[in-house]
Amino acid sequence: MTLQRQIVLLSFMPVTISLLMAGCLKVGPDFKPPAASVSSNWLEAADERVKSEPANYRAWWETFGDPALNCVIDRAYRENLSLRVAALRVLEARAQLGIAVGKLYPQTQQFNPSLTFNRYSQYSATSAASIAEQVPVQYSFWQDQMNLNVAWELDFWGRFRRAVESADANLRATVADYDSALVSLTADAANSYTQIRTLEKRIEIAQQNLEVQTESLKLAEARFNGGATSERDVEQARTILFNTKAAIPVLEAQLRQNKDALSVLIGIPPDNLSDILSGSSGIPVPPPHVAVGIPADLLRRRPDVRSAELQAAAQCAQIGVAKADLYPAFSLGGTLGLQSTTYAGTKLTEMFNIAAAAASAGPSVQWNLLNYGRITNNVRAQDARFQELLLSYQNTVLKAQQEVEDFLAGFLRYQENAESLALSATAAKHSMDLAFIQYSQGSTDFTTVLTAQQSLLTSQDNLATSIGNIALNLVGVYRALGGGWEIRQGEDILPPQIKEIMARRTNWGDLLSPTVYMPSSGSRSDIRSPDW
Repeated sequence: MTLQRQIVLLSFMPVTISLLMAGCLKVGPDFKPPAASVSSNWLEAADERVKSEPANYRAWWETFGDPALNCVIDRAYRENLSLRVAALRVLEARAQLGIAVGKLYPQTQQFNPSLTFNRYSQYSATSAASIAEQVPVQYSFWQDQMNLNVAWELDFWGRFRRAVESADANLRATVADYDSALVSLTADAANSYTQIRTLEKRIEIAQQNLEVQTESLKLAEARFNGGATSERDVEQARTILFNTKAAIPVLEAQLRQNKDALSVLIGIPPDNLSDILSGSSGIPVPPPHVAVGIPADLLRRRPDVRSAELQAAAQCAQIGVAKADLYPAFSLGGTLGLQSTTYAGTKLTEMFNIAAAAASAGPSVQWNLLNYGRITNNVRAQDARFQELLLSYQNTVLKAQQEVEDFLAGFLRYQENAESLALSATAAKHSMDLAFIQYSQGSTDFTTVLTAQQSLLTSQDNLATSIGNIALNLVGVYRALGGGWEIRQGEDILPPQIKEIMARRTNWGDLLSPTVYMPSSGSRSDIRSPDW
């Protein structure tokens, strides 16, 4: 074949490849969303406080009407470091998708210039042949060449297209993981804030009771000094007083720990937290009712459910990638370049003449016939992993329903618990007032006062805890419903300052440009252009 015909053949390679690609197959299964067992309604649906109509969960924390809580959530969204790590994983997945798409194109495109000095041994076969043919022997010479090598493995069995499907599903699963991290972040921040307010209230109650118990001790000491009662009354008064005092440092330690945890969530040092918490006080008061929609809504709204489905879709495509190894790989390759040598009196500069042009092109086939079960067992391993992820998806759906049911029951039952405890605390306060008056008048012993004070402290402390649990369970309901991730819609997931640092360090092309990731599920077969 002449050089001119070789060059013409190389020029027609893209057209030939396009025609071949049109008839290519895709081995392996196509992903179908797995079936999931979903209840038709919630167990607490009959309760009038549970609304079945859908609601907007974008900023569910605003239902508490607490400005400080709103500030905490906003600060957590803007500054939380773990959330930024999740955003960087999305960028990593975008880059991995670009790698997968790039493999659809010629895998080898190399420009290889070289300059080589060669010297033959006088005893080599080449030298001996030259002497025998009475040709002047040239033992050393230079050789230079500039070649462009191209090799393209055709995606005849869909190996690379399945890899793109897998990378694309993995990207969308990573976005869902980011959304899931945002759901957890908003709920964790609200929980920490609620626990802080609950502990502050419990400390306040303990200090108020401490003041009352101090007055009781003074009264007992006065009656003892006056001979109206025994020393036992004084010791009983001291016992309850110091028990209450001992409880306060424990509560303060828990308060400090929760404040430290909240500081980490919102990305600030602990000593800067007081300014944010000063916006309001008291335990967040939730509304008595909640809109939960129907269980089927979870499949569309919860990011972790979306992620589980997309991970299964990504793994399904990996079965096709593995199966493609069972079949022969068809490739097209070619080389186009310039070559020259100083052998036989020529010069290196003659490389730039048309006579120095060289080209080669042709197909090749590679088939791993004797692989001793490695390929088949790899297909089996990928299939087992896929089935595992299908079951994991179904389990995620069941757990999602369980979480909603658990927190919904807690939200409703703690309301009833708080109502009873409020009545108990009122009765305990009245009982203590009566006991204190009767003791001061000498008509009862101090045991009655002691019992009344213990009951008052317990009832008030339990009431504060119960009110906090109402709020915590409502937060849990919104977390279980998958609320909160919507606040990132219309916004970039990485702050500009981080992208500027990354852009100075690495050429990111267009990958750092603001991208709005919308939630999606299922499989998608479209092929994206490579991110060059």
